[in-house]
Amino acid sequence: MVKKIINTKKAPAAIGTYSQAIMIDKFLYLSGQIPLDPITSDVVSGDITQQINQVFKNLNAICNEAGGNLQNIIKLNIFLTDLKNFALINEIMAQYFVEPYPARAAVGVCQLPKNVAVEMDAVAYF
Repeated sequence: MVKKIINTKKAPAAIGTYSQAIMIDKFLYLSGQIPLDPITSDVVSGDITQQINQVFKNLNAICNEAGGNLQNIIKLNIFLTDLKNFALINEIMAQYFVEPYPARAAVGVCQLPKNVAVEMDAVAYF
């Protein structure tokens, strides 16, 4: 098994002991992404809509670095600090994905790093 580290400056640098993504064979395992601006590493300003959009942009940048895009994602995990945003996630996700949509989980959590409202991780296939 050969692990290939995927890293791009177009997504936020890791804020802990992890890689942005690891590719093994044709599978890409993307670490959790929160709504950080890749240039400043600050949480994006604005409401939950801006945060969700930034997370999708970060995931896409990592997929791009691996030679694909969001359409390569086969499993998406979404973590929300307020499940009242579930419908909004569906609405925004439909702007980034086309059918067939990836398998997905959306989980309510009490807190996320840097007190953001959303985090997502994914598995992609190339």
